[in-house]
Amino acid sequence: MLDKDFIYESPKLTVEALKQAIVSKLVFDIGRSAQEATTRDWLNATVYAVRDFVAEGWIQTVNQFREEKTRRVYYLSMEFLMGRVLSNAMLSEGVYDTAKQALSELGLVLEDILEKEADPGLGNGGLGRLAACFMDSIATCNLPGMGYGIRYEYGMFKQTIEDGSQVEKPDAWIAKGAPWEFTRASKRYRVRFGGNLHFEGEKCIWTPSEEITALAYDNIVPGYETKSAATLRLWTANAGDIFNLANFNKGDYFGAIEERSSIENVSRVLYPDDSTWAGRELRLRQEYFLVSASLQDIIKRHKKFHGGKIANLADKVAIHLNDTHPALAIPELMHILVDQEGISWKKAWDMTRRIFSYTCHTLMSEALETWPIELMAKVLPRHLQMIYEINAEFLEYVRTYVSADVDFIRRVSLIEEGNQRKVRMGWLSVVGSHKVNGVAEIHSDLMVSSTFADFAKIYPERFTNVTNGVTPRRWIGVANPKLAALFDKYIGTEWRKDLSQLSLLKPYIGKPEIIGELAKIKFANKKRLARYVKNTLDIEINPNAIFDVQVKRIHEYKRQILNVLQIISRYNQMIANPEKNWQSRVFILAGKAASAYYTAKQTIRLINDIAEVINNDERLKGRLKVVFIPNYSVSIAEIIIPAADISEQISLAGTEASGTSNMKFALNGALTLGTLDGANVEILENVGEDNIFIFGNTVEQVEELRRNGYSPVTFYQQDEELRQAVDQIALGHFSPKEPTRYQGLIDSLRNYDYYQSFADFRSYADMQAKVDEKYQDQAAWFNSTLENIANMGFFSSDRTILEYAERIWKIKPLKLEN
Repeated sequence: MLDKDFIYESPKLTVEALKQAIVSKLVFDIGRSAQEATTRDWLNATVYAVRDFVAEGWIQTVNQFREEKTRRVYYLSMEFLMGRVLSNAMLSEGVYDTAKQALSELGLVLEDILEKEADPGLGNGGLGRLAACFMDSIATCNLPGMGYGIRYEYGMFKQTIEDGSQVEKPDAWIAKGAPWEFTRASKRYRVRFGGNLHFEGEKCIWTPSEEITALAYDNIVPGYETKSAATLRLWTANAGDIFNLANFNKGDYFGAIEERSSIENVSRVLYPDDSTWAGRELRLRQEYFLVSASLQDIIKRHKKFHGGKIANLADKVAIHLNDTHPALAIPELMHILVDQEGISWKKAWDMTRRIFSYTCHTLMSEALETWPIELMAKVLPRHLQMIYEINAEFLEYVRTYVSADVDFIRRVSLIEEGNQRKVRMGWLSVVGSHKVNGVAEIHSDLMVSSTFADFAKIYPERFTNVTNGVTPRRWIGVANPKLAALFDKYIGTEWRKDLSQLSLLKPYIGKPEIIGELAKIKFANKKRLARYVKNTLDIEINPNAIFDVQVKRIHEYKRQILNVLQIISRYNQMIANPEKNWQSRVFILAGKAASAYYTAKQTIRLINDIAEVINNDERLKGRLKVVFIPNYSVSIAEIIIPAADISEQISLAGTEASGTSNMKFALNGALTLGTLDGANVEILENVGEDNIFIFGNTVEQVEELRRNGYSPVTFYQQDEELRQAVDQIALGHFSPKEPTRYQGLIDSLRNYDYYQSFADFRSYADMQAKVDEKYQDQAAWFNSTLENIANMGFFSSDRTILEYAERIWKIKPLKLEN
């Protein structure tokens, strides 16, 4: 019998050993011979071989956490946009070159293998990508942490462009295999919905009407150059043996699987369309499904390793809410502690507030979730009752110690009154957490002066800032290996774990040799993107042009429309002045619009209509191109970001919480063209005003315009270039077959323009001219590029996560055994 303390020590992974492992996995796990194997078969065989190597450190980490009974953090998020795993894992484990040689000796090209790996459809935008960076940093920094999410069968959607319009198609990423995951058949928890309540004395009894099972799948997140690895546990809705055999035997085949299908819908799709009541209900069920399964798992683990005790839960467990989506964890924990564990309400509430912390990712009140009382009463009656109890306790505290003003009480109540009463999930997150953080200095300041101003008066000590960061392993090491090699050459390799080491590049600023190498790397990355665009869209773009990039979710506040108006204005000027020595530009845009977001989808169509006209206008001689790259994802970002010259970060000041694409672009040598919004402010402070292009109104000026009655038509009338661009869209210049296609979009801008694109247009267009001017002096441009890179060391997710660990979660890195 194997000794329980026995630890498997894998042999050193030589080229020959890895070759043997890959072939063995191909034959015995995939069931293919080398002669009949496809590229995807070789990919999966390589993944299994590397996964075995990574798993040793992962298991050792988990065992050490268990033995030391250390305090842990559990990170709850509805999204984890992980990206392809294999290349990142090989770099983390130091076996990338070994794998490349092993596959070469097998007659294969590693890059071809990597291209076959699917992007897991577990997220959509910055929220999910940030969560992925945090998991990478938790592992790399040896922190006792674990992530919890949902194992969506389908991602948000696969975006295709047909006749210029976004078309959503299923993103069946799991169908291609998920070899990084381990099924945990023993980790099953019942998640209950609906039913009714009754009271036995003061004890509330919830009798649910529906029950489904959550089944766990574990994913390894390896740390860089450490044996530490983090666990990302994803839940899927499992119907088990539910099958109506009687209906099946009667020929009612759909009826036989109806209940099974209904259960499994809970984890079927990321972000179901919530424009319908059914979609809203499914979304609420998803959020509760995540928190219920996760909290049951957390408490079971805690009891197992702490002698069945629950009283010390707040001393050993920290739970972090990534936005409001997991906010139901607060009443869920109260339900468990009070209804199931028999802890007094007051003590349970004290424990709950010590356990939870919350990151706010928005400044827009409409982006803070609310749930109709009617819907919550139907789906989660006990949790609604618990929220009422929490609200009563909270409002009594406010009346006693802060203010009895009726209007103040109404504003801070967890229940929003009106025609349709709602639960305010952002308010619940603040009241139920001991710390609430913003994600950039300006965001955190505005959070306490606007969004949560009333709560900052009640709990001034509760609010703090932790500026976002990105992982250099993924966003330089994987995405831009030539740039990584340049860093290694000049400053050594430690920057991958300590990004502040980039400051060691400062003495090289202005040195022709490194500037020349940097320019060559950028040009090579631009040629790679140009090939991708040609192969994907059959559009020729010139790598000698400025690659001006705006890639992010399509949303009015991110102001893709401002970019569009400036592109049209540039086009008009180039046609009117054909002999001028125009700087060539390629405007590259990408991003998905929510399926029910009509204005965003219209914006995508407009971009493509404009591209059709501009790209085929021979008078431009190829000096201006517009490209919309469909189905933006992590793997596509890894091609686009290293190739960018300009990073467009043009949201209206006071609307973007932080942003992380701005950090990725700057680290890869793109200069930021942006407003004083989100983390742009801190990037400006770090890189200096000569190395960034800042334009537009400040937060204070935006608010002053609103107070004085912002009139977009005034800006429209006063600026001839703006007026011409707007009129061309309105009159169908870019949609001649349907001249009124964008009438609604333009009417909204002329009459309302909530995000003030017209007000910032002139400043934006003038700054774009300065971009052209600076690019003419390539030495000055690449000096600014190097200045950007050398001063971006602050924006590492390792720094971010260590701040969370010290100031919010109160956890310490583990000293791993060798």
